[in-house]
Amino acid sequence: MGASPRCRSSIQPPSFGSPFSVGTLWLLSMIMTACACPKVCHCTDRNGVVVQCTSRNLESIPTNLPKDTVILLLSSNRIRHITREAFADLHRLRELDLSQNAIENVEVGAFQGISESLRTLDLSNNHLTGLPKDTFAKLHARVRLSHNPWHCECSLQEVLRELRLDPETVNEVICYTAVQEEYVGQSVIQVLDSGINFCNFHHKTTDVAMFVAMFGWFSMVTAYIIYYIKHNQEDARRHMEYLKSLPSTSHISKDYDTASSVL
Repeated sequence: MGASPRCRSSIQPPSFGSPFSVGTLWLLSMIMTACACPKVCHCTDRNGVVVQCTSRNLESIPTNLPKDTVILLLSSNRIRHITREAFADLHRLRELDLSQNAIENVEVGAFQGISESLRTLDLSNNHLTGLPKDTFAKLHARVRLSHNPWHCECSLQEVLRELRLDPETVNEVICYTAVQEEYVGQSVIQVLDSGINFCNFHHKTTDVAMFVAMFGWFSMVTAYIIYYIKHNQEDARRHMEYLKSLPSTSHISKDYDTASSVL
């Protein structure tokens, strides 16, 4: 188990020429590795630090991980979110196991800093339904995504297009829900390999939404024009009735002539 951080300062490396044996130096290296290890984890040195944090009831990624960590095992915990640059200082990290957690989202940039060194990434058996498009940008690792409740749509297709999926579990990446009900329960890769393009459904849905919006706008404009015309017609009718009610000019002239002749 991890030791107190203070033990690092209490152990001094031997000076050059001191009578320390190779075994003593190895033991000293192991002690210093333990000092740098997070309290809840167990660390061993195997050409780099292996950090074992499996089944420790963790809800977040441990802080102050040794910078020379090469393997980080975080499976079977209660981690829900992977934040941006969560592993940014672990430039030697080759293997990362995050399986069997409760991960619901992974922020863009979560694997920034380890994209070049990482070789295997396990995100299986979590609660992921989707991922941002650039989640795995520049990542060369082989990735496990099986046994998550994936929603099969355009953004997931774009994520998978840039990814190296683990061939042993690739057919276990299943559509839990989908933009088309008929694909629920099917392997995402098999659906895509059959020629289905989820992004086409996205564009069609967008086109339908735009058409509905335009039709609604056109209907409102048409209704306004009809109302405007009817309203003006009513005003014009009342105006004509008013003019008809006025005495005509010829009638006034005739009355004026009659009055003149009498005089």
